[in-house]
Order: sequence, then structure tokens, then C-alpha cells
Amino acid sequence: MRLKDKVALVTGSSRGVGRAVALRFAKEGARIVVNYTSNEKAANEVVDEAKSMGSEAIAVKADVAQKSEAEHLVQSGIDTFGSLDILVNNAGFTRPAMMIKMTEEQWDQVVDIHLKGAFLCSQAAGRQMKEQNSGRIINVMSVAGLVGTVGQINYSAAKGGILSMTKSIARELARYNICSNVISLGIVATDMTEKIRSDEKLKEIYMNRILLKRFAEADDISPAFVFLASDESSYITGQLLCVDGGYGMI
Repeated sequence: MRLKDKVALVTGSSRGVGRAVALRFAKEGARIVVNYTSNEKAANEVVDEAKSMGSEAIAVKADVAQKSEAEHLVQSGIDTFGSLDILVNNAGFTRPAMMIKMTEEQWDQVVDIHLKGAFLCSQAAGRQMKEQNSGRIINVMSVAGLVGTVGQINYSAAKGGILSMTKSIARELARYNICSNVISLGIVATDMTEKIRSDEKLKEIYMNRILLKRFAEADDISPAFVFLASDESSYITGQLLCVDGGYGMI
């Protein structure tokens, strides 16, 4: 097991990409902090599934865009397991609108959860990792942050910001043996992308952009997270890894 006895916090891990990553980490031997904001039942199901694999796991409710809650989330993992080795900043949602019609609230909500939330969790986790002189921070972005997308300028801007933030984290924390990298995802089969995958017109548009001509499943993306969380990536920091089926190539 490549993550045996490591402690991993995955934000937004009660469903979707975060759930898949948390469970893959558990399978690899990590102890897991499952984060959720509203669906406690789903979070506890992830905890139970992780435990069924022989892992230890807890669920912590926290809005990562709030400083006190982000710090509570990180501290809960440390208090329970004694350390924090891996942070995956995955939490997020969308509030679509065309730029001209987008409200300030729609902008703030999305930028706060994706970009500010990743900063606050990285800041809190970074303090612990500095003391340990080791750690892995993996930030999740989207191909939208590289090429833009119609109707989601807030989401694209937040995801683009994650890339440069990750590089800055890497520069600041490398001296403490902390590696910070970013994974860019394409269209993953989750609740968030259901409309894209079920609407035949939208499906055709996106399929024409994906070189591998299929949407990603959890098993397609989770190995990349394990690699960047493991000792195998100890000489990789400040890098962008695209796991998008070639979407970003177009």
C-alpha cells in the first residue's frame, strides 16, 4: 500500500471526485478526513466504506471558505490522527451565468469556495506540514481554468488562479520538504456534470473536444492523486498534471 499510515484530508469528499479520491487513498492505506458542508449522511457513508477497507476515517463538517471552519477542519484531522501528511483541495460547486448577467454574489460564492477555500486550507495545513518537515498539497483545477468556458467565468477564473497559487505554495514551502502540485481534470462522471453527459447536444460538443472520446470515471483520475500523494513523487513540485483525456490539448 503506497499511502500506508499517512493522514489525508480531502475537501468536498462526500461525493464526486473528492469521494473517489478519498476512497482510493483509503484503499492505499491512508487514514482519511472526509469533509462535507451539508450532506452528513453521504459523508458518513464514505467513512463507513473507508473503514470497510481497513482504514481509519472521520467526517468533519466545514465550509472551507470560512477561515475558522477551514482551520477547524485541519485541526480535527491532526487531533484525531496526530499528523497531516496529505491535503487535497477539491471542494467546489458552480453558479453558472453569462458574464454580462452574472451577479456579484455568484462571482463571490464560486471564487470563495474554489480559490479562497484552497488557500485557507493550504495555509492551515502548511503550518502543520512545516513542523513535520514533510507534506503533500494537491490542488484540483479544471480544464476550464486553462481554456475558459462560456457561462462560467467565475469558475474558470477561480480554477486558473489555483494554478498560479499552487506554484507560489511550491516555492514557499519547498524548503520544508513540502510538495505542492495541481491536477487539472476534464469531464468526470459526477453529479456536477450530469447535464453535460445526459444532454445529447452538449455531450456531442464536449466529445468533440476530448481526444480519448469518453468521459472520465473515478478509476481514470484517482491513480494520479495517489501518485502525487505518495513518496514516488518526492522530487515533483509546482507542476500541473492534466488528467483530462486530452481535452486541454484542443
